Amino acid sequence: MAAVKALNPKAEVARAQAALAVNISAARGLQDVLRMLPELFHWLPSQIQHPTASLIAKVATAQDDITGDGTTSNVLIIGELLKQADLYVSEGLHPRIIAEGFEAAKEKALAVLEEVKVTQEMDRETLINVARTSLRTKVHTELADLLTEAVVDAVLAISKPNEPIDLYMVEIMEMKHKTDSDTQLIRGLVMDHGARHPDMKKRVEDAYVLTCNVSLEYEKTEVNSGFFYKSAGEREKLVAAERKFIEDRVQKIIALKKKVCPSDEKGFVVINQKGIDPFSLDALAKEGIVALRRAKRRNMERLTLACGGIAMNSVDDLTPECLGHAGLVYEHTLGEEKYTFIEKCENPRSVTLLVKGPNKHTLTQIKDAVRDGLRAVKNAIEDGSVVSGAGAFEVAVADALVKHKPNVKGRAQLGVQAFADALLVIPKVLAQNSGYDPQETLLKLQTEYKESGQLVGVDLSTGEPMVAGEAGVWDNYSVKKQLLHSCTVIASNILLVDEIMRAGMSSLKG
Repeated sequence: MAAVKALNPKAEVARAQAALAVNISAARGLQDVLRMLPELFHWLPSQIQHPTASLIAKVATAQDDITGDGTTSNVLIIGELLKQADLYVSEGLHPRIIAEGFEAAKEKALAVLEEVKVTQEMDRETLINVARTSLRTKVHTELADLLTEAVVDAVLAISKPNEPIDLYMVEIMEMKHKTDSDTQLIRGLVMDHGARHPDMKKRVEDAYVLTCNVSLEYEKTEVNSGFFYKSAGEREKLVAAERKFIEDRVQKIIALKKKVCPSDEKGFVVINQKGIDPFSLDALAKEGIVALRRAKRRNMERLTLACGGIAMNSVDDLTPECLGHAGLVYEHTLGEEKYTFIEKCENPRSVTLLVKGPNKHTLTQIKDAVRDGLRAVKNAIEDGSVVSGAGAFEVAVADALVKHKPNVKGRAQLGVQAFADALLVIPKVLAQNSGYDPQETLLKLQTEYKESGQLVGVDLSTGEPMVAGEAGVWDNYSVKKQLLHSCTVIASNILLVDEIMRAGMSSLKG
């Protein structure tokens, strides 16, 4: 009897075969949900109660956070590994033997991955194929093809040779407006607020942009201090002195504007992280300067990367060299919300993907797809290699594992066979979700692979085998590598659980 039973007679305890059955049931339940509805994944982890299913979901979430893809594959393969293991355990094979076989199979699978990966220069065409493969699993085909070029161009714009790619330099701005097909790449920045003065221009072309973090409004002193006055005249002098402090700062900005814009042909835009009071806004508006206050902190770095120039913390040493440049700055009003577009920047190092859609659900779906697409392109550039998709890699690994099985000693061979069979769930599900017979399609793939030796995957439009590389269906190398590691570890851990219990205070009541 478990020790917990002595403390809580109503505790539920499952051991050995029963514990394994509970865990496998949970894993297969999660697998069945995501097999047909992979788009549920982004909100599913928070809804799961079962600890084993929750563990698998968290592994898939971690994979999504790091690589941006392979979440559904993760859940499917873990579920299938446990399903195959259950067949052997039910015949008396110890789970530890199967776990040893899984480990041997993983090492061989990683060796095959190194052999079949295609190392090549990541030109725009290859990156478009990688992004398209990722995006078509997230959104419908027409939208995926539209997003593909925007995603690739966004990553290429911010990437520099021999430097890590910072995807935070791609702002994803959502706008509940029009349809999802109106989503576009803005080679500049979009900010979700406008100017706060009615007389300021709504559209400025060929504009200098001053990015600053300077207070242009009255602020209380950092230490408590007081001024005493005997008459109204003295009070007016105190107020004037306070105003002069701010006006001097505004005049320095106006002086810089007059220096670089002697005529009204060029525009001048001030984007300030801190506040600008109504008096200062009025003074700037009279000089034809467009001023935006309280810009978000994250946009300050993006602004200088998009437009050039230097973000200033003081107006004491303003020079023309601190200014950036934008070909077009305009304000767009949508209902009660205002957006400021900063476009036509020369060689921007920060860009904006403007996501449009008719409702919140569509916007969330597109944002998730765009994030995954960005990471797929980033992974391809950093890996310098890609792997054939459409189930081609899994078919090749399964074939290699069957040939490798005699080299494994003892009963662990059965674990290798189980691993090979489990990987084939990927081409099976691809065929099933496209309306074809999974077994028939898999047999065609295996036959074609053995005859031609080429990596063949499922053509989802015909159900026939196709050479994935020639069709431009590529997966990320890092995603496949992470997939093999995490699936093996989690499946082995779940197999080796020999006792599970549920004993909480709630079961003692009543």
